[in-house]
Amino acid sequence: MKAFRISLLLSMLLCLFAPLTVQAAEETVTFDTPEQAALFHALLREYRCLKCQNQNLADSHASLAADLRREIREQILEGKGKADIDEYLVARYGEFVFYRPRFSSKTAILWLGPFVLLLTGLGAVYIMIRRRAAGRVRQIAALEASVGDGSDEAARLLRARQLLDD
Repeated sequence: MKAFRISLLLSMLLCLFAPLTVQAAEETVTFDTPEQAALFHALLREYRCLKCQNQNLADSHASLAADLRREIREQILEGKGKADIDEYLVARYGEFVFYRPRFSSKTAILWLGPFVLLLTGLGAVYIMIRRRAAGRVRQIAALEASVGDGSDEAARLLRARQLLDD
């Protein structure tokens, strides 16, 4: 019985600490110059993982992202610049490869749409405020007109409206 408890305790400890020993293998990339390394890391932040879609290539652990990182590294080592790499990836995968798409006629709605919606919403709020203010002015004018008729109830309503507005 005692041996069973000890073996149970040891297996529980093993299960508890086993995940700590597992480490992910990270790619080690080397470049000829620090400028090439800086370009590589900058480009990985600009391109989208085509499998994950919500991650850039630097953060993605997908095999497709690893292939794209390798391809970008090879092109940098061949001496190609950012524009050449951009054109290669766009020709192969389309504009979707950019984490922040370039401004063009196809992507204009992505860039301008939020501003148009914001201006439309602000315009709608402005119109609603103006209509409410105009409606209150008409109500007060109607109450003042009825007070002029000598109506005691209209005078109390006008006084209540003024207290609420204050």
